[in-house]
Amino acid sequence: MQASEKFLWKQQTLWLSPERCIFWEEQQSLILSDLHFGKTGHFRKSGIAVPQGVYRDDLQRLVSQVQYFKPQQLIVVGDLFHSKANKEMELFEKWRNDFSSLHIQLVQGNHDILTGAWYKQAGIDVCPHLALDNFCFVHDIQDACEPGPTEPYYFSGHLHPAVSISGAGRQTLKFPCFYFGEKFSILPAFGKFTGTAMIEPNRCDSVFAILPANHLKGEKGAVLKL
Repeated sequence: MQASEKFLWKQQTLWLSPERCIFWEEQQSLILSDLHFGKTGHFRKSGIAVPQGVYRDDLQRLVSQVQYFKPQQLIVVGDLFHSKANKEMELFEKWRNDFSSLHIQLVQGNHDILTGAWYKQAGIDVCPHLALDNFCFVHDIQDACEPGPTEPYYFSGHLHPAVSISGAGRQTLKFPCFYFGEKFSILPAFGKFTGTAMIEPNRCDSVFAILPANHLKGEKGAVLKL
């Protein structure tokens, strides 16, 4: 298992995983966003050849994170699924049956368009936003709810953030990242069949680049604070 980065934030303990998710220790919750399950099947249905192995790899990564952290619940910050139901949903249902006791809370994203009956049958609770402790989860930070007497700290997704790192010879490499600003964070897309959007953090922001594993060189993935 690849090493996770311990990050103390807002008096809470967060473990940032190279597999693009966060384990929230105090709440025993695994936080992730933008899985876009079923996207490869959606593309194949449109006549675009995308190997199903991409989806199977994402699902296996999720299994490994659940087995490692042993969370009591998953908090999915939007876009668990990409579009309408397709054959790849059958694989997800089999996975769900294997982890039927795991509570899944989905903060509905713009791609989460399956019927309420399907989510209920799959044992997934759906809500527009989720408040837990002093954190509030919303898919798109632009849709953040109005603050109450105490303004929460927001976790969001949707943007698939990435940063560039300069190397030797004026080369730059782009990596997905965790972004923590003063009032909100942006989670990386868990699904690897997704695009990314470059961000330009301020000096006071905390940003962690996610470096991929290189199995040919025996290198594990890592989370690097910039």
